[in-house]
Amino acid sequence: MNTKAPHIVLGTMDFGTRVSPDDSFRILDAFVDGGGVWLDTANCYTFWADPSGVGGASERVIGAWLRARPGVREQVRIATKVRQNPLVPHVWPESAEGLSAEAIRGGFAESLERLGIGHVDLLWAHAEDRAVPLAETVGAFGQLVTRGAVGRVGAANHASWRVERGRALARAQGVEPWTALQLRHSLVLPRPLTPVAEGGHRMLVPDDLDLARAEELDVWSYSSLLWGAYVRADKALPDTYDHPGTARVLAVLAEVAGELGVTANQVVLAWLMRQGIDPIVGVSRVEQVQEALAALPVRLGDAHMERFAAAR
Repeated sequence: MNTKAPHIVLGTMDFGTRVSPDDSFRILDAFVDGGGVWLDTANCYTFWADPSGVGGASERVIGAWLRARPGVREQVRIATKVRQNPLVPHVWPESAEGLSAEAIRGGFAESLERLGIGHVDLLWAHAEDRAVPLAETVGAFGQLVTRGAVGRVGAANHASWRVERGRALARAQGVEPWTALQLRHSLVLPRPLTPVAEGGHRMLVPDDLDLARAEELDVWSYSSLLWGAYVRADKALPDTYDHPGTARVLAVLAEVAGELGVTANQVVLAWLMRQGIDPIVGVSRVEQVQEALAALPVRLGDAHMERFAAAR
């Protein structure tokens, strides 16, 4: 895993659908004003909440914001994803675009058009597509880097063995391999071997961190704050999190937050960053992004980490 300065990544999934364009602009402005750098989106966001039945709203909002803020493109880095956008409105996963070379090139070209830019800093394979040869997928990703249209490429929701096999296939083709992982992870965990309710989510496991540390890959985590459940009584954790470990961890979380004089959310973000993980934070209000950025200077010591480890 890279030993770089940690980042809070702004998740923009709901921009243009559940979060209005005006509110999205205010959040983006606050993020940049607070020193934020990375924006995370996807070409499929958010098709399930959009009357059109297809994605693109988030990228369009970001593109409009970039046009309205001359010079801001140089202040931010943009990551988007291909794989999941429906080719037929309201028909998913049957019509998801997939990860063929043609789908990758076509989906990415449409992303650039919506964003109104000539390149992105990171392009993710949003999920596996085992109907397509892995060599074809990684070759198409690597070629986009060669063309200068993409800075780096990464794999989201992929098994670690598939990532490493893909990296070997890319190197054999002489193209840039995946150098980043994106997986779901947070302080509390669901019961082992219990499927989560959210389709397509892949949980981070020790093998993923082992691979990242051995190969110096970046790791991003999503659903890092579990939809507000750490701080909001009206946001109950899903049933899969109902086990004794959760209660123990939440008790330690409350203690540590009180000792440090910060919010529970900020402790969770600091816990992730202490491990070299960049958390993606989805927000709907300016004060939420300000709270998240305020976690950057929060420092957890070895004793804090040991208390959390013992509780889990």
